Amino acid sequence: MATRSPILMPGALSRYAAGFAEELVRQGYSKRTTANQLALVGRLSRWLDWAGLDASAVSVAVLDRFLCSEAETSRRWKPTVRSFVPLMDYLRGVGAVLAETPRVTGTPVEELLGRYGRYLAEERGLATTTISHYDQAARQLLLQRPMTGDQVELTGLSLAEVTAFVARETQRLSSGSARNLVSALRALLRYLHLEGLITQPLASGLPSAACWSGSTLPRALPPGQAARLLDSCDRRRAVGRRDYAILTLLVRLGLRAGEVAALRLDEIDWRAGEIAVQGKGRRTERLPIPVDVGDALAGYLSRGRPRIDHRTVFIRAHAPWRGLTSNGVSDVVRAACARADLPVVGAHRLRHTAGTDMLRAGAPLSEVAQALRHQSHATTALYAKVDHIALRCLALPWPGAR
Repeated sequence: MATRSPILMPGALSRYAAGFAEELVRQGYSKRTTANQLALVGRLSRWLDWAGLDASAVSVAVLDRFLCSEAETSRRWKPTVRSFVPLMDYLRGVGAVLAETPRVTGTPVEELLGRYGRYLAEERGLATTTISHYDQAARQLLLQRPMTGDQVELTGLSLAEVTAFVARETQRLSSGSARNLVSALRALLRYLHLEGLITQPLASGLPSAACWSGSTLPRALPPGQAARLLDSCDRRRAVGRRDYAILTLLVRLGLRAGEVAALRLDEIDWRAGEIAVQGKGRRTERLPIPVDVGDALAGYLSRGRPRIDHRTVFIRAHAPWRGLTSNGVSDVVRAACARADLPVVGAHRLRHTAGTDMLRAGAPLSEVAQALRHQSHATTALYAKVDHIALRCLALPWPGAR
């Protein structure tokens, strides 16, 4: 437990003030933000004392009561429940409260999605990125349903309605994205039937999206554009060294965004010159560290990464200091495109670029498959389509040509 604080904060939270202030600094919050947080918590502390409550009573309901009292003041900035997330994280960490971190919304859709996400993680064992994609698809469908009291109305959900929803959404999607949407909706429909929220097993009746195997091409960046992305990083600054290391991993090793985000300090073996990558299917695969990748990582770790006890390699540039997500890695790529004045692409485009560059440099398909860690050789075979020199000898002469 925290000891009594030398910081002047009367009220029910006074004993936690010093520890909370230290935690804000540890997480990288600026002096101004720390001061604003302490001022806000000070007002809450005095209100709790007036209401006859202690720290253990802090909950979303109590915060709502406090915010109602704050709404009557003339202050220009009005706090919200989100404003107290750092405080609730700290109080729960020191054992002062058992309540969950306050959520921004508590709508019926959010409540249902929360249960669905726990099912996907605990029962299905899906990866975080997959759960995020499934959540987005489920949210789109559920938000179109009417509400009955505090529940989402699902008893009238029909296969025709879901099929019509898929038909509308897939008009703006690629074939691969359409297939992923259908897979996500099937998972949702199975869960709703399992929970008894719908009476019919609609998942089996949902038609598949047309997506022919081998019909696509790897979409690599044109020659020279990957170098422009790397050159756009200002390596004099900490965030520039971080972004340069991320882009180097994507361009040189062909890692996925989620693999970069999941990389931990313990998984870098400097003596052996290898990194352990947590790939698809929860497989751990070891990859060699090329010299330029090692230099980029060492530059960030020694002169760019915050000195915190978090074991994730890549940390957010702004407080609170936490590990980057896969979406954060994609944001790094998009920001680099903007700096380099290039069309915006995602992180996966750099993986295609890595595979295509290896093939153009003379690597056989078997080595490309090993480097990109493809589970199916059919996936790697797509890269043969971009090897124009090797394909030229297979092309038949044009009729009548000499």
